[in-house]
Amino acid sequence: MKIPYVDIGAQSRALKKELMSAVETVLEHGNFVLGQELETFEKQFAEYCGVDYAVGVNSGTDALFLSLKALGVGPGDEVITAPNSFIATASVIIAVGARPVFVDVREDYNIDPSLLPTAITAKTKAIIPVHLTGRPADMDAIMNIAARKGIYVIEDAAQAAGASYGQKRTGSLGHVGCFSLHPLKTLNACGDGGVITTNDREIYEKLRLLRNFGLVNRDETVMWGYNSRLDSLQAAMLLLKLKYLDAWNEKRRDNAEIYRSLLKNVAVMPWELSYEYCVYHTFVVQVEKRDDLQAFLERNGIGTRVHYPVPIHMQPAAQSLGCRKGDFPTCEAQADRILSLPVHQGLSEAQIHYVAQKIRVFYRGK
Repeated sequence: MKIPYVDIGAQSRALKKELMSAVETVLEHGNFVLGQELETFEKQFAEYCGVDYAVGVNSGTDALFLSLKALGVGPGDEVITAPNSFIATASVIIAVGARPVFVDVREDYNIDPSLLPTAITAKTKAIIPVHLTGRPADMDAIMNIAARKGIYVIEDAAQAAGASYGQKRTGSLGHVGCFSLHPLKTLNACGDGGVITTNDREIYEKLRLLRNFGLVNRDETVMWGYNSRLDSLQAAMLLLKLKYLDAWNEKRRDNAEIYRSLLKNVAVMPWELSYEYCVYHTFVVQVEKRDDLQAFLERNGIGTRVHYPVPIHMQPAAQSLGCRKGDFPTCEAQADRILSLPVHQGLSEAQIHYVAQKIRVFYRGK
C-alpha cells in the first residue's frame, strides 16, 4: 500500500469541475486583481472567523509581515514568539527591523504563557503565538498578559483555519490573525495566498493600503506600501473550498481519533482539552528512534514529515540572536522525537490502520 503524506492532486481532482467553473468565470470578466471574487472571499472568511474584517494577501508570510507593519513594529522593537515554528514566523520580525525573542513551548507544542512575563521588556511591541499543528495556543492567558503590558498579539494561524478556542475561532482571538493559504494548508489555494483578520477598523484600513502600494486611488499614494494582493483566480477557488473546510476538518479529526485508538501505549500522541477544537493540519506523535521509524515507514510506502527538525534558534541564520543549544529545552527535546503522520482528509480508514500497524510492527520487531 502506498500512502503519500499529502495528496493535493486527489483533492483537486475531486473538485475539478467546480474549480474550473470558478476559473472560467474569472477568465470571462478579466478582472484578475482586486476583483469581486476577492471582496466576496474576504467578506465570507471574516464571517467564518467571527470578525469584522479580512484582507487577502499573497502569502501567509506577507500576512505576518504586513500585520507587523500595520501595528508600527520596527527597528528597536522586540517581538516574542515560539522557536518551534516554520522559519517565516521569525523571518518577518527580522524583515521589519525588529528582534525576535523566543519563549519555550509546552507539551502541546504551543508557546508557554507562564514564561512570557520574564521575556517581556520595555522594547517588547508584540507577541506572535503560533497555533502549531492546528491546535490553538492558550489565548486567554496570552491576551491577559498582553493587556496588562499594552502589547499587541498577532495570531500565527497559518496551520489553524477553522480551529477554535472556547467559543471563538482562531483569527478572532488576538488583535490580528494571520493565515496561510498555501497548497499544504487545510484551506488551500491552488498556489500561494494568505489572509489577515481583525476587528479593528484602523488596522484593517492600514492593511488594505499596505498590500497595494499605499494607493487610495490609481494616482494617489498616502503611505509606502507593497505589492501583496491575493488575485481573483485564487480568491475564486478559495471561495469554493471554504464551503468544504468544516467537513475536511471533521475528517481530519476523525482520522486523528482513529490513530489515538490504534497507537495508545506506542507513541505520545496529541490530545485536546474540552474548550479546544483542533483541526490537525499535522498529526504529530513523539516516538523513540524517530529517524529509524521514519525510514522504516518510507520503505513500507508511507510518507511522513518532521515539523520541524531544527528549531529556529538553532538555525544558522539565527546565530546573531545569541541563542544556544539548551536555551529552550522542551522545544529541543521535542525536535528529536516528533514525527508527523499522514492525516489529510483523503485518507481511508484502511490506510490509517496500515500506518498504525506498521508502526506497531517496528516497535515490536515483527
